[in-house]
Amino acid sequence: MKTRRAISSRAAAGENLASKKPQSEIRLIPIVLADEIQSKDSLAEKLLQSLAPRHIVFESGDILVVKHKIVSKAEGRIVDLASIKPSAAAVAWAKKYQLDARVIELALRESGSIIRRKNGVLITETRHGFICANSGVDVSNVDGGRHALLLPADPDRSARELHGALKKRTALGIPILITDSFGRPWREGLVDFCIGIAGMKALRDDRGQRDPHGYKLQASLEAVADELAAAAGLVCGKLNRTPACIIRGFRYEPARGRTRDLLRPAASDLFR
Repeated sequence: MKTRRAISSRAAAGENLASKKPQSEIRLIPIVLADEIQSKDSLAEKLLQSLAPRHIVFESGDILVVKHKIVSKAEGRIVDLASIKPSAAAVAWAKKYQLDARVIELALRESGSIIRRKNGVLITETRHGFICANSGVDVSNVDGGRHALLLPADPDRSARELHGALKKRTALGIPILITDSFGRPWREGLVDFCIGIAGMKALRDDRGQRDPHGYKLQASLEAVADELAAAAGLVCGKLNRTPACIIRGFRYEPARGRTRDLLRPAASDLFR
């Protein structure tokens, strides 16, 4: 009888996960822009104009994912490399590995701290708290190497502004994810990560809930914003003029949202 009660108790305890409705089908709808984003362009207007010829409209529950480059371009976060005078440290590092000293100088200026210098790779922690190569400074998809693009000064604020602009035009509170491509410890290749968020929680916390077998979850803190960013990376690319996409069908948790929740404190970071 005791065993039967224990089994019944575990089964009942697991209901709060087992009885949840399974995640429905998720769609990725690419948004192709017809022309380049210029400084002070309205991203909301540009994106809506790009959707109109395809008769696509935003629906309740949609999430909009945008690559940071179009955000940075609209915000004027572009630097003429001819205007950059590299420091002696930037020149020495660049010369050793045949790099552009001006890009290295920008990476140093945009960094909060230097994490690693090895084999020509400069890993920094940006002022936002992101750990990435060259502080996210990029020269691809700009103008052939004459200018460099910086990350948005405040990606969460950028996401909130786009969230608000779209709400005015569509009457929908569409969550916004701003993304960039980073490398990962112990893994080859780049993956898109969320660097700015508005309108939804970045994490889903299942800790304390019980699985269908009654086991109490201990470490199930899921980075859904990064998972969605990576999924969007399958259709958003540097070579196909697709800097944004709509994710449709994912059940998110509405919230103001903040990227800081995705950043692991240095004290618990095993890779530093």
